[in-house]
Amino acid sequence: MKILVRNLERSINEDELKELFQTYGDVESCVIVLDQATGKSKGFGFVEMPHAREAIKAIKGLNTLKIKGFGIRVKAAASEEK
Repeated sequence: MKILVRNLERSINEDELKELFQTYGDVESCVIVLDQATGKSKGFGFVEMPHAREAIKAIKGLNTLKIKGFGIRVKAAASEEK
């Protein structure tokens, strides 16, 4: 399941984000979206978890959690299927 994580403090890196989600289960991938011009974080990213049950627990457990002073927003990413 692909998960969207918004409102990240810009200094958070992919390893820190992955670590948060690993407390809920396996993490397949973790990507923080970067600004192409500056190479700096845009404040959001995606986490991919292979097991839906673990992903749902992570979403419920981490949504609105304060990290470095920012309340992150966590939800299932919109499907890209048409």
